[in-house]
Order: sequence, then structure tokens, then C-alpha cells
Amino acid sequence: MNDQTKPVEGGSPVTLDITSEVIGKYADITNDYNPIHTDPEFAATTPMKGVIAHGTMSLALIWQALRRDFGAARCARAALDVRFIKPVRINDRLTARHQPDDGGGLSVWVENQNGESVIKGSARL
Repeated sequence: MNDQTKPVEGGSPVTLDITSEVIGKYADITNDYNPIHTDPEFAATTPMKGVIAHGTMSLALIWQALRRDFGAARCARAALDVRFIKPVRINDRLTARHQPDDGGGLSVWVENQNGESVIKGSARL
């Protein structure tokens, strides 16, 4: 590998504090007003038992970390394979990270303030 293809060891973490305001702004940007994200009374009646953040908001943190460390051009053809592990709640603090894996790609994940993964997966740039 040359310096342009070599993954950044550990990468730069990207963080986001989840608040009802952040969820509301994300709903505005994406035009996704699903009541599981925006209506506390409705969300309390669901199996989630409360408001959860949009999964794509958490996923966007992985893209931000990759773009920061590898640049937009290299990420343009990136492929992600991820699983959503745990719902994200108001007052969670999310951190996205990545590190090289044994197969020449990257392990990617988002964890909450307790170190619990909310998203896990891999990326190929």
C-alpha cells in the first residue's frame, strides 16, 4: 500500500450528542417525521417504549469519520455493510470510529456513551 491507500490507524472519532432538538432538525432535513422519532406519546406505546433517533443519523457519523480521514474523492465509491444493533435515545452521546481490519478494509462502528455499539460493520474504500 502507498500512503494514499493506507488506512488511518484508529481514525478520528466523530461525536454527536442526541437531543430532541437534534432529532427534530434531522427530521426537518430528511423530511422523515415518523412518530417513533418525533412524538413522545406515540413512541411510548411502541415496542421501543420511547423516542429513538433516526438510524441514518447515526450512520452519517461513520461517513463523516471516513470522509474526514480519507477525503471525499476516496469515499465516493465506498461500500458500507452495517448492522443496527441498539436504538439511540435522547441524551445518548454517539461516537463513530474505524480501524483497519484483517481483510484490507475497515471495521466501522458507532457506540454510545457507555461503550455499547449501536452500529457495527465494515467499509471498503
